[in-house]
Amino acid sequence: MRAYRGGMTAANTPIPNVTLNNGVEMPILGFGVFQVGPEETEKAVSDALAAGYRSIDTAAAYQNEEAVGAAIAKSGIPRDELFITTKLWVQDAPAEANTANAFDDSLRKLGLDYVDLYLIHQPFGDYYGQWRAMEKIARDGRARAIGVSNFPADRILDLILNNEITPAVNQIETNPFHQRADYQGILAGEGVQIESWGPFAEGKNGLFTNEVLTGIGEKHGESVAQVVLRWMIQRNVVVIPKTVNPDRMAQNLDVFDFALTEDDMNQIAAIDEGSSQFFDHQDPDMVRWLAARRLEG
Repeated sequence: MRAYRGGMTAANTPIPNVTLNNGVEMPILGFGVFQVGPEETEKAVSDALAAGYRSIDTAAAYQNEEAVGAAIAKSGIPRDELFITTKLWVQDAPAEANTANAFDDSLRKLGLDYVDLYLIHQPFGDYYGQWRAMEKIARDGRARAIGVSNFPADRILDLILNNEITPAVNQIETNPFHQRADYQGILAGEGVQIESWGPFAEGKNGLFTNEVLTGIGEKHGESVAQVVLRWMIQRNVVVIPKTVNPDRMAQNLDVFDFALTEDDMNQIAAIDEGSSQFFDHQDPDMVRWLAARRLEG
């Protein structure tokens, strides 16, 4: 993996890249703003950029794209040193026209001419129509790469087999209790990069006090969060941890000066529960709720 131009850790170590299926390079470690309120987002992103992050992940549904854009504008960092991801929410018919309009709205809020990665946020509604519109956006160069989020294996394979452009990324829940190793193999076989949301499971299931993770952390002199991020990186999983604490931002970047051993990796593999720590996208009630939700304004 090559370092992403401009992205440096607190220890002045370049942040490595993964190369997506269209040749676009994406930092393996970025910064997410899910559940960060609009009023907090600008400062959080500004702090993250100052700490050395260059990949920022947002979404129309997070309702903080404008604040992300404001932080980018004030940072003075050249656009080509940044990797910006946003996401498309479920669109009513006609999905193709509404997707184009939603993308334009996201660009306007971000204050950008293009994004580096544009994702379908949920596998519901007319995502085929959404994907056709996104293929055009990609061909026009307004999104350097396009992909999906929360897509299970059957739906992403169906999308791949029946469209021209293969998704570059699938952003899915991935954490020590829901490791997705088999699914990562399927995605890799299709040329799709796995990206984690919820890497710390929001502390659920006692993640930060887990005996295996704390023991490995003590051995290496690192925090549980650093162990989890290092585990992701060694698995070639792109990860976007979220925090509004500048000290934790710096700590989360400081994961490139140690390596987990094979025994460490095996111990972490053994705590996989194989189930979501949040909710199941294939649960009928969750499908109904997500598929019916629309963004306001």
